[in-house]
Amino acid sequence: MEGLEVTVLIGLTILVGALLAPRIRLALPLVLVILGLAWGFIPQLREIQLPPETVLLLFLPVMLFWESLTTSLRSIRRDFRYILPMSTLLVVASAFAVAGIGVLFGMPWEIALILGAAVAPPDATAVAALGRLLPRRMFMKLKAESLTNDGTALVLYAIAVSLALGGNITPWSVTLSVLISYVGGVAAGVVVATLGYLLLRRTSRTVVINVTLLLIPFSSFLLAEIVHASGVLSVVVAGLIVAYVSPRVTTASSRRQADAAWPFGVFLLNGALFVLIGLEVQFVVHEISGAAIGRLVLITLAVWVTLLVVRYVFQFLNAVFQRQPGLRQARGSRSRARAVSTVAGMRGAVSLAIALSVPAASATGGEIAGRDQIVFVTAGVILLSLLVQAPLLPALVRWARFPVDHAEDEEYELAERTISGAALAALDDLAAEHGVGQEVRDKVRAEGYQMLEFSNARALAREQAIVDAEARALDEMLDEPDPLGGSGTGGARVVTGNGGADSPSGMNAAVADGDALIDGDGGAEGEVRTLQMIATSPDVDVMQRSPLVRHDEHTRLKLALIDRKREVLLGLRRSGRVDDLVVRRISARLDLEQVRLQGIEEFD
Repeated sequence: MEGLEVTVLIGLTILVGALLAPRIRLALPLVLVILGLAWGFIPQLREIQLPPETVLLLFLPVMLFWESLTTSLRSIRRDFRYILPMSTLLVVASAFAVAGIGVLFGMPWEIALILGAAVAPPDATAVAALGRLLPRRMFMKLKAESLTNDGTALVLYAIAVSLALGGNITPWSVTLSVLISYVGGVAAGVVVATLGYLLLRRTSRTVVINVTLLLIPFSSFLLAEIVHASGVLSVVVAGLIVAYVSPRVTTASSRRQADAAWPFGVFLLNGALFVLIGLEVQFVVHEISGAAIGRLVLITLAVWVTLLVVRYVFQFLNAVFQRQPGLRQARGSRSRARAVSTVAGMRGAVSLAIALSVPAASATGGEIAGRDQIVFVTAGVILLSLLVQAPLLPALVRWARFPVDHAEDEEYELAERTISGAALAALDDLAAEHGVGQEVRDKVRAEGYQMLEFSNARALAREQAIVDAEARALDEMLDEPDPLGGSGTGGARVVTGNGGADSPSGMNAAVADGDALIDGDGGAEGEVRTLQMIATSPDVDVMQRSPLVRHDEHTRLKLALIDRKREVLLGLRRSGRVDDLVVRRISARLDLEQVRLQGIEEFD
């Protein structure tokens, strides 16, 4: 099939999957795989094949860069002792354990090691899509592990492919390859991110900024490949650096555009890979005999079980080095956490990309034996992750009875109150600096106090909801109603429920009165009469400039306050009091407010 036809077909499949998944209550990746399997019954569609290097060099940089941008640096620093062995030693142990299983089933050692390298690393995008039910800290640990373990897997993959092609591998060459891969990958990521930073500092155009951000992952991957280092690690390092410096070198308009475009692009690429899984399985099934299919199904089940067992056992052994003195946990909580982490380690697009990147032919023209087996088993492990692990995870999280983690909400409220208070404290100085009149100054101060009161009310409402939930749980245990419950006087409701002009109810009443005034005489006619009355009122001097001046002063003062809030917010991030993801959430709100004041930048 032609490239355009394939593009339209995959796009339509993703669209149909996105429509069907909520209706049939299945995960979207699973629906896309099923649709890919269905398309595979058509012989012409079954022949759709992407070049191996395309999957690895086109899909991975974009997906990994976006996941790096949305990862918490503070979590990586805090849990580095956990992340490092899980992203290196566990990948090696899983790969060799899978290789051993493959050899037991009669696969050549080199092909079995390629298979182990493909299925060893959990996928960052799969964890991000299906791991949101986990406690926040466990989720971030899994995500950071999934970002960095791909580099280890690709080093093993390169060694295994070299063995399969008849290369000479020695312990010294393996050690040198690992050092070059990691050191070179980190260096390439730092170099490209630094160059991108220097360029971004010198421009404020949205198009230039976002094109630069798009080039960073591909450039870092390319530079790492040139020096035979880890392209995956290079992209991750570049993404983490860009995530840290971007609030200071990008604009609100460019960030809003990037936050809309990047998730959508990653969604399309990830969806296309899951469709390709189904097509590849159909292709392999039709290429091999029925007896071989039965053997490959057994290998797939054995490999999947091996990965789960190795992950659980490794966490058990690694726990000895993770214990913190003075920290006591409830009995059995560690084993439950290990079980949840084991099931949450799902395979996804990265494993498929590695499997599909296996060269179909060697340099001498001979076909590498076992490529179809690698693709079949890898796709089968991904399917088992989607069919078994994904539906089992919510039930397992409920069984683990993790304590509710309110840390993110508390940090968000702390940051909101801190930046609002700092902006109010600096309001007079900023107003004097920008030549803002007293009337506009008082208006903005009132808005600031209203925002601060809203933040306090939201914090009180959350705390009251926690108390109410604990009271309901206690009532259920005692099987008696709370005599003091049901009063409905939560903290936020007392603050905002007075029906005043500054409360939500008061504002709603004002809006309702306005609607009644406009539509009181029956729709459009009443609206025209109201507009005419305002335009012809003798109390309004249409020639005066004071409304324009006040609007300009209000805009300048609000923008100055937003800049002040950003400075305080980034200071909270530097001190470690607020997590990177909380900073990202609040920055997105500030960006929206700034874009509303300045307007959307027009393209040339």
